[in-house]
Parts: sequence; structure tokens; C-alpha cells
Amino acid sequence: MSGRRRHTVPVDVHLILRRETGDGPEVLVSRRAGAVYAAGLWHLPSGHLDGPHEDVVDALIREAREETGVVIDRADVRAAVTVHHRAPGGSARVGFLFEVRRWAGEPRVMEPDVCDAMTWVPLDALPAATVAYCRAGLDAYRAGEHLAVHFQRPGDPIAHDPAAERLQVVSGVSPLPVQWWPGPAPTLGDAS
Repeated sequence: MSGRRRHTVPVDVHLILRRETGDGPEVLVSRRAGAVYAAGLWHLPSGHLDGPHEDVVDALIREAREETGVVIDRADVRAAVTVHHRAPGGSARVGFLFEVRRWAGEPRVMEPDVCDAMTWVPLDALPAATVAYCRAGLDAYRAGEHLAVHFQRPGDPIAHDPAAERLQVVSGVSPLPVQWWPGPAPTLGDAS
């Protein structure tokens, strides 16, 4: 151990509420409002863990209900992508983005003091005024990646700007071949 204090960061969760349409997949976005970071920009419904008693899936389910009114069953939550992010001001965080395709209720603005609009948008045509961190996670998700680094530089805009794109995907391992061991494949319950 180096004797230095360990680096700690906030953990947040992001809801990719996805529906299929005849024109392709759409995701729910909300516009941040009031005295919050990135007010006026579009973002996925999201939030922070309430403490060490809450896991990331429970936090997602709670935040979805609080922000959008939808009820999500834990079995319908799918891990999508994790993003290690650093904002232009230097603060860092880790965000877990989860895909949900089945829920109960109709999404609506539940916290008008921090959100002034909510709408469905095509996954491949996100609003220009989207938070860069959120856009980076959705771009990694659309590419089928599961881990990304999004370290912005001082002076970068909070809103997505193609000229200041900082997304770096971290490739995963390839799944093992169907038969990576010699001989016939074992069957379930085979003790060998």
C-alpha cells in the first residue's frame, strides 16, 4: 500500500427504458431542470445509490419509480454497460446503465423540480442537447460494448459535442468456443 488515501467515486445508475417500434428501438429520456447539474440537457432517468444497504439493481428500480412512475421487476433488469466517467471539472464517477424492456405503468414526469420533460426518442437519433456522459454510455450500448471510459478534459462541454468525443470502449474477452475441451461435451449432471 502506498500510504495514500484510496480514491473513491460516486456510483450511479441509469435506466435504458427501451421499446421497439416499427421505426426501430426507442429509449426514454428526460430533460434536466432547476438547480441541477446539466439543467436543460437530455439524460436517461438516473440517480445515485442511497447507501451501502442498496445494490445497483435495487437503486435502479427505486429511481425508475421515483422519476418516471414505472414499476420494474428485478428479473426484467439487464446489465448493459458500465462507464467510468470524469467530468470537465475533474470529478469522477462510475455509472451502471441497465436495459429494461418490460415494466408496468406509463412513464411520466414525477419530479418536476428536477425534470421538466420526458419523451421517447429513437436510439439512433438522440437529441443534440444530451449530457455527454449519458451519450457516451448509450453509444457504447448501441455498439454492443459493456465497459467504457469517458474522461472529459477541462473546458469540454457538459453537452455532447462530436468535436470533443472522449468515449473509449474497453473490449471484453471473447466467449470460449463451444467445445474448448478435448472429447465429447459433458452433459448436465456429468461428474467427469
